[in-house]
Amino acid sequence: MQLTVHVKPNAPVNRVIPVDDATYRVFTTATPERGKANQAVIKLLADFFDVAPSRICIKFGRSSKEKIVVISE
Repeated sequence: MQLTVHVKPNAPVNRVIPVDDATYRVFTTATPERGKANQAVIKLLADFFDVAPSRICIKFGRSSKEKIVVISE
């Protein structure tokens, strides 16, 4: 499954909001330095979809607020 994820780092709360079937908005309290926000996004999506974090990969946008994320079967 491939998703478009819009990330809001330094948010007051951690939260995942579905926009449509393949687009999600992720709010994380983590800062966007040294990959902390990316790791938080992976963990939040893993909890949201009830999958292991190792099944989630950021395909594009590692240094951008807009990311393409792949969840493997």
